[in-house]
Amino acid sequence: MDSSVVSGRDRSNTFKTVQQFWLHTGIVSNKDYLAPESLVLQQHGWISGTRAGCPHALVPPPCWDVLLTPSGVDTFRLLAAPPDTEKLSFAVPAARRELVAITGISRQGNSADVEFTWKWTPLNEVGAAFYSGDVHYKSIAGFRKYDDGWRIVQGAPRAAQSLDDALKAAEPIQ
Repeated sequence: MDSSVVSGRDRSNTFKTVQQFWLHTGIVSNKDYLAPESLVLQQHGWISGTRAGCPHALVPPPCWDVLLTPSGVDTFRLLAAPPDTEKLSFAVPAARRELVAITGISRQGNSADVEFTWKWTPLNEVGAAFYSGDVHYKSIAGFRKYDDGWRIVQGAPRAAQSLDDALKAAEPIQ
């Protein structure tokens, strides 16, 4: 069993899928405006907000009218699909998972638990603001051997977990 089992021949697209960042402009709640992601955007000078009245669905006040700054327009215009730049919410590609190493395999018959390290690889300036490429994570995923090779266990049997669950439960390596 080698690293291509986890990344290349993995029938899921977990390591191929791009992590999207959703940017929300327009009227937002105070909770959303003060959320960590929004604060990162503010610190980079990509968004600004002015107090605004809250629509009925957004409570409690205050609410904020969030706009892209000129720097934000320059940054996000290059990353968003052209029709999306006119919308109040749109996705931009931010990062992708990258397999760093297989660090251990515990095999028992036709099953194995594979311990591996991975990291986020930012795809652009926005991705770098949210995902550090320096932090490595440790995860464990279950595999089962079939007649054509090893496959990731998609369901979660008792002793192992699916790849997606393993990545959600990842812990930074100290």
